[in-house]
Amino acid sequence: MRTPIIAGNWKMNKTIAEAAGLVRDLVDVLQEIKNVETVLCPPFTALPTVAGLVRTTGIRVGAQDMHWEDQGAFTGAISPLMIREVATHVIVGHSERRQYFGETDQSVNRKAKAAFKHGLIPIVCVGENLAQNETGQTNEVVTGQVRAALQDLAASQVATLIVAYEPVWAIGTGKAATGPGANAVIGPMIRGTIASLVGEATASQVRIQYGGSVTPDNIGEFMSQPDIDGALVGGASLVATKFSSIVRQSAEIKGARR
Repeated sequence: MRTPIIAGNWKMNKTIAEAAGLVRDLVDVLQEIKNVETVLCPPFTALPTVAGLVRTTGIRVGAQDMHWEDQGAFTGAISPLMIREVATHVIVGHSERRQYFGETDQSVNRKAKAAFKHGLIPIVCVGENLAQNETGQTNEVVTGQVRAALQDLAASQVATLIVAYEPVWAIGTGKAATGPGANAVIGPMIRGTIASLVGEATASQVRIQYGGSVTPDNIGEFMSQPDIDGALVGGASLVATKFSSIVRQSAEIKGARR
């Protein structure tokens, strides 16, 4: 069975002091919840502080983005060499990076390769926007993004990465996909595409999250689906009680299905 994974993407929120306070509120509760992997993804400025606070807890830390080069004249960018000192995971290809900062399928692939080169686990984000969804392009868009992101990766690498399906129309809008609707994309489209690239045995190992307006009220609907292995949580990850509830419910639902 795939171990559930819940990641909190704090986006451009929390000062260093605020981040420390949130982690302190989360640590004791999250440590009590078994059989779920938890990843906190604070802004770059708070990464060292958060990493220090969770070092002995089993809670993982992730960066929200990175450059694919090790070093160089890339003002404002953060390299995988810098990230691996304070994190184990890195989000690549988030829809906001694609929409506002020019992220492309090709750059997502380069970042995924760089992550593996330096021992980081990429959380690869894919998803269609509202227009694409309404015009029946979901399959074409999502499968195309998956193929591009995984190009030239070895099966052993693909088996360990995480894919996050984030329908763009559901991110920060309060309009989440339904559990069955998300599973219909994650199972046949995403896991099916991975199987066509590296085989069904490898595809069955890949953990795939849902992301997009995830809350304590709807997490149960998503985690009860057979192909959904976790969630990439945005706004709710900024509130300790909400995030811990999401993690706890995920553990209970997936544990009961083992």
